[in-house]
Amino acid sequence: MVTITVLPHHEICPEGATVELNAGENLLEGLHEHGINIEHACDCSKACTTCHVVVREGFDSLEEMDDIEADLLDRAWGLEPNSRLSCQCVVADENLTVYIPKHTLNHAKEGHH
Repeated sequence: MVTITVLPHHEICPEGATVELNAGENLLEGLHEHGINIEHACDCSKACTTCHVVVREGFDSLEEMDDIEADLLDRAWGLEPNSRLSCQCVVADENLTVYIPKHTLNHAKEGHH
């Protein structure tokens, strides 16, 4: 089991959280199973950035991102060097500390059509 520490987020996880996931689990799906409902407007099809997270600890344990993810992240709000799309992260054998940015670029949620 790997410990995932989610830092406090004003809407999604106000108190922060600690969850246990198995190595090989998808980060976004695992967090959802524990009630941490990170947005994912494209249903994990790698077409948006709404599931953007910043991996504060354990970043190097994740598989390297591909070019599509890297290109998408260029459009994410609050991009940092350790940013990832949580739908593309497979938990390895190292604990992670994850920060969920305050805002996402989700035009559907913002009322744009």
